[in-house]
Amino acid sequence: MYFFCLNRYQRKAAKLIQDFTACANDVALETLSSIRTVRAYGTGKREFGRYKQWLQSLAVITLRENMASGFWDLIFSSLYRFMQIFAVLLVGLSVLRSHVTVEQLTKYVLYCEWLIYATWRMTNSLTSLLQSIGASEQIFQLINLLPSDQFLAKGVKLHRLAGHIQFANVSFYYPARTMMPVLEHLDFSIEENQVVAIVGLSGSGKSTLLNLLLRLYEPSSGQIYIDGFPLKELDIRWLRQNISYVAQESHLFHMDIKSNIKYGCPGNIKQEDIERAAKKAYAHDFISSLPNGYETLVDDNALSGGQKQRIALARAILRDPVIMILDEATSALDSESEHYIQESLYALKDESKTRTIIIISHRLSTAKAADKIFVMDDGGIIEMGDHEELMLKDGLYAKLNKIQANILT
Repeated sequence: MYFFCLNRYQRKAAKLIQDFTACANDVALETLSSIRTVRAYGTGKREFGRYKQWLQSLAVITLRENMASGFWDLIFSSLYRFMQIFAVLLVGLSVLRSHVTVEQLTKYVLYCEWLIYATWRMTNSLTSLLQSIGASEQIFQLINLLPSDQFLAKGVKLHRLAGHIQFANVSFYYPARTMMPVLEHLDFSIEENQVVAIVGLSGSGKSTLLNLLLRLYEPSSGQIYIDGFPLKELDIRWLRQNISYVAQESHLFHMDIKSNIKYGCPGNIKQEDIERAAKKAYAHDFISSLPNGYETLVDDNALSGGQKQRIALARAILRDPVIMILDEATSALDSESEHYIQESLYALKDESKTRTIIIISHRLSTAKAADKIFVMDDGGIIEMGDHEELMLKDGLYAKLNKIQANILT
């Protein structure tokens, strides 16, 4: 009975040991990766306390598990020795009374030894197996997860992608927060070859809208259409080959700048193509000034936020997409650099290829030249039109413009 209770406890303990170890490692990784923030705010002791707390929890559960295992070994060893003594005494009396021979006694003792040793090895193996099951429980859960339908199903590949986008009564909420919708009843369309700006207060749902368009999330209700086809019926791999996306936090890979710019592009990219894209992203000059130019290995500490954003923009331009999505892609740039990049981006739609450009920006100067501006608030679109129309409406857009103008003056 104790053995089965011990195995059940060891399985739970193994899972807790894995969880506590992972939490301690997370705290260490988070602290070390944000060491500048930690030092700037003087919270080193606080972070050490968090790490120490998880280690103490790990030590407690490990100590209890070892005590339980040690108690089981004590019980088993005691019973084992007691049975040895009992067997020798019992059979020894039988030998003295001539009930059994010395040869039979030897065989009996050896058989008992083999039987007990085999039982001990079996219990140890079973204990190790249950500990392994407990420790790998989450891994088995991940293995049993099925891939998303968008990767299993073979969707439609259009002969020609124009870039017309329509949101039809789209709503979205996160599964953990069903009572707090992020987007509610979005109903609008973006024409092909348009530059569209989406503006609004923080938390109004702008980035979530783009995540739905990229199909990183599925709408809770409603439908998104690309060129008249439901988004969920299109081949997602093919669609993403025709989309460029630049996020506010531009992630660059630990490889040279040239490889970062042509990341995700076909293999027949030439050096002049890379440099042309870098010039449009206003990045060629600073890349050329680096010791190894385009062969420079990217290091997060060596590049500023604006330089990273310009490399990410060059990557997006080089892909020559039909749909370009920019989520605060120029937030780390100075006004002059932003101005030149805006000119390059708006010039992209005048090329022979149709191109739809969607821009999210808190800087309304970026949105002024857009063909259409959508103003979001509290998960919905409350205004739409070009810059002049929205200024005449004297709504949220005009209010935000006045606030930013006052800040600049």
